[in-house]
Amino acid sequence: MKIYRLQAKQGLPISKEKAWKFLSDPKNLKEITPEHMGFTILSGTDRPMYQGQIIQYIVKPFPGFSTKWVTEITHVKEGEYFVDEQRFGPYSLWHHKHFITEIDGGVLMEDIIDYKLPLGWLGQLAHPLLVKKQLQTIFKYRESKLMERFGQINDVSTEIKFQ
Repeated sequence: MKIYRLQAKQGLPISKEKAWKFLSDPKNLKEITPEHMGFTILSGTDRPMYQGQIIQYIVKPFPGFSTKWVTEITHVKEGEYFVDEQRFGPYSLWHHKHFITEIDGGVLMEDIIDYKLPLGWLGQLAHPLLVKKQLQTIFKYRESKLMERFGQINDVSTEIKFQ
């Protein structure tokens, strides 16, 4: 089975502390997720992020299909990175690393997601047709919402790459 990788980078003209405060608060996920995803947080956002935290959501990745998604925060290094892993949801594997690094003029936010689709060859067939496009849409939306909220660093190009 193929394991895919998505890498996204975005520069924000804010302090590392401000970036961490926003990005490590699970309540802010709804703000940076497209409305068509029907993203609803069910539980797990009543405290600041910590290792072992379980967060439950409902998502509607495609019209007519909704699913419960349960993630666990498995690693946290305050102010620098955190990792969430799917425990239940639409993927066979979802391992999402979030890094925040200081750069000239602000921070570089980097996401690395390793994921695997269910359904064998059908999942692999769905990747370029549905899943990859959906992930690109989600990350482009997130990029625009973060730029709208915080601005952008002109000499840092944003990018979304798949491997």
